[in-house]
Amino acid sequence: MINKKEVVLEVKNLSIDIPVSQGILHAVDNISLHVDRGEILCVVGESGCGKSLTSLAIMGLLPKNAQRTAEMLELSQEELQELTERQLSDIRGNRMAMIFQEPMTSLNPSFTIENQLLEPLFRHQDLSRTDARNRVIEMLELVGIRPAESRLRQYPHQLSGGLRQRVMIAMSLLCNPDLIIADEPTTALDVTIQAQILELMMGLREKFNTGILFITHDMGVVANIADRVAVMYAGQIVEEGPVSEIFNNPAHPYTRGLMSCIPVPGKVGQDNALGTIPGMVPSVVNDFRSCRFGGRWDENYKENFTPCRLTEVPKKTRSFKVNLNEKHLVYFCCDECLNLSEHTLVEGSS
Repeated sequence: MINKKEVVLEVKNLSIDIPVSQGILHAVDNISLHVDRGEILCVVGESGCGKSLTSLAIMGLLPKNAQRTAEMLELSQEELQELTERQLSDIRGNRMAMIFQEPMTSLNPSFTIENQLLEPLFRHQDLSRTDARNRVIEMLELVGIRPAESRLRQYPHQLSGGLRQRVMIAMSLLCNPDLIIADEPTTALDVTIQAQILELMMGLREKFNTGILFITHDMGVVANIADRVAVMYAGQIVEEGPVSEIFNNPAHPYTRGLMSCIPVPGKVGQDNALGTIPGMVPSVVNDFRSCRFGGRWDENYKENFTPCRLTEVPKKTRSFKVNLNEKHLVYFCCDECLNLSEHTLVEGSS
């Protein structure tokens, strides 16, 4: 049972539908997740699986034509769906913040770094200009921008990509939020700067005890930063659990496909081809009439992984605990997908 006092975000049965010319695009299909205080939950999946739309739905920033429905969408036990736009505006940038993939499109090129960092403090905190400025300098130094005061008069184009992303991280932390949503914040950065940003975020998580929802398609990033992982495919969460369990005992064929794509030193030779997931992501327009993972099975699927023991979760169709682990769950879209996975179904206590 989840301790409500520790949960900063709880999402239950979230769906996002978008009308298109061919019908209804089911971009996100009935997903549930939660983030605890001080925890990093990584949502991982290939492009188009619904990761970013999930984050926008939580923030209340979906396109006007998108239709969001959810049984529960709570931030620190406050139901976000019951709030007006004005009330949501009071929360965004204050109790929850978002770091986007490309900081150059998030920062206004017409204003200095100082102006943009002072804005959320004036909007949400009762601080004098002097106190707010000191807070900004303190936060910039905390994220590794030194000397911070000289950077305040600069414009975004005068900073490198890594420095701009550090500015966005500092901005997200200014009001000490309960939740930070980071939407692929390292994708546009080179490997060295990416490692520095990940190390920075893990350190700030420890310092501020903030819950982080980290969205990525990079399994290497997941291995370095995550406490728990939720794997998304075709608008659904297909597997979730502690990061060590997901990497050591992947149960869903899509998760196993992602694992096979990771080059492992000592196992993948220079002359060997990297792993791939065959086929294409299925269209999520209108209702499915077949397996979502159909045509994407690796011909070496049985050779690369050993079967897991699956115990059915009561009252949830085709939902299973993996190897009797209450925290490691896998979800199958159909019986065909379940049968082809060739796992061992066992009875266990609920």
